[in-house]
Amino acid sequence: MNKTCYGQLIFELSRPGRKGYSLPQNPWADTPQETLPAALVRTQPVGLPEADEPTVARHYTNMSNNNFGVDTGFYPLGSCTMKYNPKINEEVAALPGFTSLHPALPADYAQGALRLYDETQKILAELTGLAQFTLNPYAGAHGELTGLMVIRSYHMKRGDTARTKIIIPDSAHGTNPASAAVCGLSIVQVKSLPDGTIDIDSLKEVLGPDVAGMMMTNPNTLGIFEHQIPEIARLVHDCGGLMYYDGANFNPIVGICRPGDMGFDVMHINLHKTFSTPHGGGGPGSGPVGVRSGLEAFLPCPKVVCRDGHYELVKEDGETLGQISSHLGNYGIIVRAYAYLLSIGRENAHLVGQLSVLNANYIKECLKAFYKLPIDGLCKHEFVFDGLREDYGGDHSDPAHATTLDVAKRLLDFGFHAPTIYFPLLFHEALMIEPTETESKDTLDAFIAVMKQIAEEARDNRTMVKTAPHNTPAGRPDDVRAVKDAIFTYKPTAD
Repeated sequence: MNKTCYGQLIFELSRPGRKGYSLPQNPWADTPQETLPAALVRTQPVGLPEADEPTVARHYTNMSNNNFGVDTGFYPLGSCTMKYNPKINEEVAALPGFTSLHPALPADYAQGALRLYDETQKILAELTGLAQFTLNPYAGAHGELTGLMVIRSYHMKRGDTARTKIIIPDSAHGTNPASAAVCGLSIVQVKSLPDGTIDIDSLKEVLGPDVAGMMMTNPNTLGIFEHQIPEIARLVHDCGGLMYYDGANFNPIVGICRPGDMGFDVMHINLHKTFSTPHGGGGPGSGPVGVRSGLEAFLPCPKVVCRDGHYELVKEDGETLGQISSHLGNYGIIVRAYAYLLSIGRENAHLVGQLSVLNANYIKECLKAFYKLPIDGLCKHEFVFDGLREDYGGDHSDPAHATTLDVAKRLLDFGFHAPTIYFPLLFHEALMIEPTETESKDTLDAFIAVMKQIAEEARDNRTMVKTAPHNTPAGRPDDVRAVKDAIFTYKPTAD
């Protein structure tokens, strides 16, 4: 493998005196000069790399080629809905009318942008069965925090200050308890039954006058639809709590059923999951929050409202949480989601959920003879294997058994991104697969064939799996050392 392409930093490619530009000796001769305060003047060179343009272009192009994303291959990352991002979304978001719009422009000069924001809110409200949305939160976890703040504000307004507990299932996403803790709430966990759904008896034991609400994901993290939602919502409401819907798994029920109709009071949606905006790489994300009728006043400001055909920005509104983000959140992401929503239209929204469920069940049924399926039956958008079956190298009594990590590493050799592994924590060798609705049967069949091959290798040629990956720029790094001995700054070595 070419070390120049893959094994060196741009600093290591630096050579004294090399440049990728040509400027006059003193290009600022006619510019008035100002003397910087001594405390701000460097005493040593900044240490930037010196390289010619071809070296720089090739280095970063080769680095980018090492990235994996939805444009380069299948990304079956369970619980994250990594669907393809249509390019028309990018084209719409790149229109000068959006990219050149200053966020502080008076509302009178941004009527089109505000209309898009308002219509997106209304479409989301229709899809979820809720009364009103805010698109201001920057991401899913930010939306969770905002939604929980709405719940807490609701109780505080009524003087019910004893409600400080949030009930969270043991199969929940890790952001749920984290968001509740940041909001100043304490977490009470409820257990799951063997079929993966919430244990109603466990729930009844923790209900009381100190419960602010309950957070749920439906379908849950195991890809199973919580069929007892009406009873759960009744129990929580009867004790005075509110129901919160984590919209991370909203994709399989789009156009099929609505959280508001199930009894949820507050929810967030991940635009970067369900509505095909870019996902990963640190952002930007978007986590709109919706509420049922009666909770609208608690949503954060600014709010976009339409009065007599004119769109306005309301910066203060009674019981509002105040401002939780700069201006109106990640507006470019909202534009992309709006383009997607108009593309699928009301008449095709139901296909999103139906096809994602079909694809997940197809993979599950094709692979369950090779991988352990702890919960059989119909899944929704995703499902969880518990490692390889015993007769395919997954026998835990064998110290050299093939693990879920081994399977994930070997999968990289075939150009597929690995699924989510070791989550949820309900299963020791969890391997969670979510194909989404955008993958063709050809892609699914290719993935299934590779997963079968890996299982057969784990049985017949285990070393091939235990030492994978073999075709990637990096093999198996020492993850523990990388955490304990992290190096964030380049230190040149003497020649």
